Amino acid sequence: MVSLMNFRRVFFSGTMVLSCLTFSGADWNRFRGPNGSGVSVDDKPTPTQWSPTKNLKWKIQLPGAGVSCPIVVGDKVFVTCYSGYGVSRENVGDPKDLVRHLVCVRKATGDILWQKAVPSTAPEDPYSGMGVPQHGYASHTPVSDGERVFVFFSKSGVLAFDLDGNQLWQTNVGTDSDPRRWGSSSSPIVHKNSVIVPAGAESRAIVSLDKTTGKELWRCDSEAFGMVWGTPAVVEADGKAEIVIGAPYEVWALNPENGKLRWFCSANDDDQFSSSVVVEDAVVYAVGGRGGGSVAVKAGGKDDVTNYNVVWKGRDSTRFSTPLVHDGRMYTISGGVLACLDAKTGKEIFKERLRSDAASTGNQQPGGRSRGGGMGGDDYASPVLANGKIYYVTRGGEAYVLEAGSEFKQLAVNRVTTDREDFSATPAISDGAIYMRSDKHLYCISE
Repeated sequence: MVSLMNFRRVFFSGTMVLSCLTFSGADWNRFRGPNGSGVSVDDKPTPTQWSPTKNLKWKIQLPGAGVSCPIVVGDKVFVTCYSGYGVSRENVGDPKDLVRHLVCVRKATGDILWQKAVPSTAPEDPYSGMGVPQHGYASHTPVSDGERVFVFFSKSGVLAFDLDGNQLWQTNVGTDSDPRRWGSSSSPIVHKNSVIVPAGAESRAIVSLDKTTGKELWRCDSEAFGMVWGTPAVVEADGKAEIVIGAPYEVWALNPENGKLRWFCSANDDDQFSSSVVVEDAVVYAVGGRGGGSVAVKAGGKDDVTNYNVVWKGRDSTRFSTPLVHDGRMYTISGGVLACLDAKTGKEIFKERLRSDAASTGNQQPGGRSRGGGMGGDDYASPVLANGKIYYVTRGGEAYVLEAGSEFKQLAVNRVTTDREDFSATPAISDGAIYMRSDKHLYCISE
């Protein structure tokens, strides 16, 4: 095993001014919604069944591909895309023509209110090999503070727009590549007055930017971030906020005021971390990928808390999908298998394979890039929960609806289209509606 001390090389600079954020209960303002939990706080009913002709409220064509997730802020939906280069292996194009897009859509009708095109300002990782062609160049989900929307466009930097589409600032956070040139995908989050950017590939760092000016507040450097593709979350412990993220072999907690490492604990046997941590009742849950390994650790403490704060450890695996923790249970989905664990003990409650429904697919072969359908270990989307139901979308476009609880109950398998499209984004949920994006369209599903 690589020495852990080689990974924890943490430095910081700058200070942080704190302010408050306000959101409506219906907002889904970042990757996987409120604090990355994947759990909707709305009490409005969400649909169980849909098809191209049932409960599909609207559908719009996007200006390009992408696997970033939609977010919902007030009466607007935001999503990012890319075009001009790397659209397909058959038509790779010229890297100089790469353009990213931020699209703003009216939530109620699907009308495009505005869109901004951002040309690439630095050479990106090539569209080749086994990494970038799987997800492309719009992989980071936007984040909003309710007044602005922030996008991370890799080597072209972080940009801020107001909700009317006026660009406020653009800040470069690095132009490096991850060791394997797989391309970055970690999404930014907002904490108080700062935008926290996991720029692992670009600069081997997590960078904090002032949300009003884009000025760098602090930088936490570590070579380990070059093998991180997850998104941070915020946890409150001992009256203090902590930024938590999964890293190779470990889980880390940073001081959001200066970026210093507060604590760490042993997590799994992976030299990379592709999923994101989730937080529930001051406990941080992390599940590894290829090598497997899961951990639940109490937040708080100092330095190595492995022998003090670890609640349980297991051998669970999710590859790319982030777990879902709700009502005392943790759900993971990998390779088409749903596992339910007791969140307090880590003991397995059930494990069942999701059942595909040929009738729901219109007898069409599922889509999915570079393969013949979802249900594989390389499905990218994560489960989300609303109205007592778990929603999970495979890359091939099958959307599974399951009842949340201690028994396996599959309620439906739906498809929003019979066309061949790539569904690699986690849905957003707001006001009883489900927003799904593919590499071609944005869909709104509502009863």
